Parts: sequence; structure tokens; C-alpha cells
Amino acid sequence: MEQRNRHKKIKKEYDFSKGVRSKFYMPLEEIEIPIYLEKDVARFFAEKLKGKKETLQSLINELLRKNIEIANRVSA
Repeated sequence: MEQRNRHKKIKKEYDFSKGVRSKFYMPLEEIEIPIYLEKDVARFFAEKLKGKKETLQSLINELLRKNIEIANRVSA
């Protein structure tokens, strides 16, 4: 019974008259999706970047773009 009292009860009705439609909506194109590298892959690229100004993100993006370019040439 104690657990039940800790939570507010749900009202039968809520007033949404001052609500804003789509206040938190964001088109999918604008959402940045994180990509998690496995430890061995991250370690490999981090080692290659030592002493360089380039970021891991820019290096991975460059490699993926080249991969896309190759895939497009092969499938054309």
C-alpha cells in the first residue's frame, strides 16, 4: 500500500488547452545517431590519430564516404 501512495493518481481528465502541438518534434533528418565502435576498432583508429589534429569522428566519416563511393562504383 505504501508504494501505491508514493505515486500520484491518474486524473480522469487533463487540460491540454494550453498545450503546444509538436513541441518536441524533430524531423528524422536532423537527428544525429550515435555510432558506437567496438573497443578494438576504436583503439586501432585512436592509435592512428595520435599526434594528429584530426578527430576520430572525421576520420571514420571520411572512411565511410570512401566506402560508399566504392560501393556505388561497383554497383553501377
